[in-house]
Amino acid sequence: MGIEVYVGQIAGTVTEDEMRKLFSVVGTVASVHLVIDPVSGESRGCGYVRMSSEEEAREAIDLLNGAKLGDRQIVVKNAPPKKFSKPGPSDGNRDSRSGRGEQQRSSTKPLKKGC
Repeated sequence: MGIEVYVGQIAGTVTEDEMRKLFSVVGTVASVHLVIDPVSGESRGCGYVRMSSEEEAREAIDLLNGAKLGDRQIVVKNAPPKKFSKPGPSDGNRDSRSGRGEQQRSSTKPLKKGC
C-alpha cells in the first residue's frame, strides 16, 4: 500500500511527472497526486506522494524537505491521517420550518484533500 507524504509550496508549473522524478531518487514512488482547484483548474500548491515503504517515506522527508523543485523550495512532511466524515447530528441539516428536526441522510465518505 505505501506511506503518503505531504508536499507543500509547489510551484504552479510543476507536474506530477516532475514530482515523481524527484521522489524516485529516494525510493519507489507508488503514486503522485497534485491538488488542483476544481473551479480554476490551477494547482493549489500542494500534493501527496505515496512511497512504497515507511523507510522510503522517512528518507524522502529527511532528504527532500527544503529541496528546490521548479522555482521554489518545497516542504515535505508526514501526510496527516485521512479524515472521514461521520453521519450524525452535527453532519445533517435540521428542518427548522417544520419543527420536526428531520436530518438529511449522509454517508461516511473520505473528505477531499486540500492544501
